[in-house]
Parts: sequence; structure tokens; C-alpha cells
Amino acid sequence: MDADPQPTDLDRYPTLTPAGQRLLSFLKEHPHAPIYRNESGNRLLPEEVARVRAFESEVAAAAIDWRAGKPPRWLEEFTASTYADVPHYRRQGVPPVRFEDIPSVSRADLSRDIAAFVPDSVPVERMINFRTSGTSGHPLLLASHPVVAASYLAFHKRALRRVGITLLAGAGEVGVVLIGHQKKCFTYVSVTPTMNEAGLAKINLHPDDWRDPEDRAKYLDDLKAEVYTGDPISFAELLTLPVTWRPRALLSTSMTLLPGLRQRLEARFQCPVLDLYSMNEAGPIAVADPNSGGHVLLQPRMYVEILDDEDRPLPPGERGEVTLTGGFNFCLPLLRYRTGDHAALDFRGPEPVLVGLQGRPPVRYRTTSGSWINNIEITHALRPLALPQWTVHQGTDGAVTFRHAGMDSLNTQLRQILQSILGDGLRLHIEQQDFLDGKVIQYTSDLADPATS
Repeated sequence: MDADPQPTDLDRYPTLTPAGQRLLSFLKEHPHAPIYRNESGNRLLPEEVARVRAFESEVAAAAIDWRAGKPPRWLEEFTASTYADVPHYRRQGVPPVRFEDIPSVSRADLSRDIAAFVPDSVPVERMINFRTSGTSGHPLLLASHPVVAASYLAFHKRALRRVGITLLAGAGEVGVVLIGHQKKCFTYVSVTPTMNEAGLAKINLHPDDWRDPEDRAKYLDDLKAEVYTGDPISFAELLTLPVTWRPRALLSTSMTLLPGLRQRLEARFQCPVLDLYSMNEAGPIAVADPNSGGHVLLQPRMYVEILDDEDRPLPPGERGEVTLTGGFNFCLPLLRYRTGDHAALDFRGPEPVLVGLQGRPPVRYRTTSGSWINNIEITHALRPLALPQWTVHQGTDGAVTFRHAGMDSLNTQLRQILQSILGDGLRLHIEQQDFLDGKVIQYTSDLADPATS
């Protein structure tokens, strides 16, 4: 059987013009460019470009007008179609009479069998998938589509308009630079057809991805990107570089942005810094707005509940788990999806607000040499292992405790992997744990090499 053919530039950029090709070449062949490790692209067909533009207009004009005790009008139809078209729900029969009686699902459910949550009606020919890491111990393979990936921008634009910014980048200009900072990172260049092929670059600020570490600031200054996006760890590294270019905005995603870091970024770059509550399963959910007292919701077709441990909706003002229904990823419709994050809902203003949101904090680990690594480094290194769930904790003394729900035969490999990342002489102990009830089912004592301790 012949191997699947590798994607071509025509596959990656179906609507690419000569001007777009010149911009891609500029991004990749710039004398200070990083070592781009990967190839990617928007994959949008001409009719899909029009579809995404129409969606952006719809999102810009739509209001989020549901309130406590008054769910959105589209909820009943969405629930019925999900039960009819999604294998996980079709096996349960008809939907309960009361929406509140639908059992919630979590990341663990998606991790066990993502295919069961993909609608049968979605054509597989245009589907794409990507892996997520997160901090919950449930790595995911998520179903998506080029239209879904391109639709993120609609919600970023909605968030930016709250601070008076309308994106202007177009042909021959760089619209967005996605900034990462980790030992290994997926990096590539692309163009955005809905913005007249404005450029996009996903870069890694780790020095290993550059021919000369000083090229990082030079490249960013020459790109003159309109917006930077990244997580707090990446932006903390950005602050160490002698960058002189000032983007129009910074969008922080994936992890909690602490006020102190936000203030430093605003002072340094003299632009708004938006704290987006976002996750791969649902895309951009909300944006922090100090005037509203919390995070204002962004998706007109996303219904948010605050649930207790028994799946009961809590009244406004009471804290519980943020739970999502709806969304724009038609490859993965969410129905009472527990996020693992906690907040309360407030309806005193013109739109629902998440108050006191407690999301994923930025996490770094210290190596035995004294340097720091991103938590994603550990997630990537553990991908080859059959670990259904795991957690890692480092104490102030540098010692690491690793808990997992896999087989004990993996412990030797775990030791080797963790020491390769965090350094020889690492003080490490591994626990096997039943995460369903929190009971430790086996304990393996310290695995530090006595010769290097």
C-alpha cells in the first residue's frame, strides 16, 4: 500500500496568490528568521473563505442575551440534534425532558473515545485533528476542521473591539505572531485569507530554535506584527528581549494571566493586554473586562452553566464548575462539558460575566541545573507512553512527585524521561494512583540515581 502523500503548498494554502507567496518567503527566508520546524497552512477552500467571513460578521453583530433561568432559544434544537447525530448521545436515546437532567461530561470522557463525540454528519475528508496537553492529566486528540481553526479570529476580533481595536493588517503585512517558549514547539508560517493574506508566524522564543539568540528581537522588530498572542510563560520571556516594536495588542491565552505580569507587559509595550479564557475544546470563551468585574463571554452560541458536584446548576453569584454547551466547532459539539475551571455567573450588566474565574495557572519546573522549563515540555515527552492520566508536582526543594494511572512497568521509562528533561540527580518518586477515588494503589520509592545524588 502506498504511503499517504505529503501535503503540498496547494493543500496548505488553496487560495494563495503571488503576493501571499512573497510574504511566506519573507517570513521563512528573513536573515534573522528562526529555524521553522514544521509546515502548516489555513487549508481554506475559496467557498470556505467566504463562509468564515460571513461567520465573523455574524459574531460581530450577535448579542449574548440569555439570562439566569432563561436559556438561549437555540438550546433545545441544539440538544436534539446532538442526541440524534453524536454517537455518545444517540446511545442514550432521546434527551431528558429537562435539560438539567443531561449528565455532564468531562475531559476524561473525551480522552477515552473522542470519536464517540464527533457527529456522524461531519464529512471526514476535510476534518483535521490536533493534540492538546493541558494540566488535567488527560491529553486529548481533538477533531476539528479548517473552517473551525479560521473562526477563532472572529472571537479575537470581538474581544479586541471591547478595547477599541479593529484589526487592519492586510496584504504584505504581518497580522499575528503566536509566541511560544518551550524546548520543543510546533512552528510554522501561514497567511490569513480573510484578512487579504496578512501573514501569520508561530515562533518559539527558546534559543535552540534560533541560529543566534539575538535574532529573536531583530526578527520580531522586522515583522512589525499587529498583534502578539501567547501564554504568560511566553510573554514573560518576551519581556527579557530588547524588542522595540510595539504591537497594537497582546492576547494572553491558555493560562491565568496574573495582574503583575499584565501590568509589566502594558508598561513595556504601551498597548492593551487582553486576558482570554480559552481552551482547545471550546476556543475563546471569555475575555477579562475590569469594568464588568470579571470575564465577559464571547461566543453567542455558547451556553454556560455553573454546576455543583451533582450536576445541579448553581444560582447567580455561587461558585462552581464552569460547564459549556454549544460552541462553534461543529466537529465537537459540547453538551454540559465540565471545564475543570471554577467561577460564578453574574447577570447584573448587559451580558453574562464569569466572576472570580479560577483557571489554569502558568506552571514551570526547575531543572537540576537551575534553568526553568514549561510544563508542556513534560507533556510532549510523555506522549509515547500509555498514561491515561497523570500529575506532576515539584516541591520547593526541587524534588518531584509523579503520579499516574498507568501500569507499573512504565516506571523505568518514566524515570528515564523525567531525568532527561529535568536533569541527572533529580530527586524523584513515582506513585501509581487510582484517580477515580484518589487512592494510591502502589508507591515506588525515590528513583534518584545514587551516583549522582
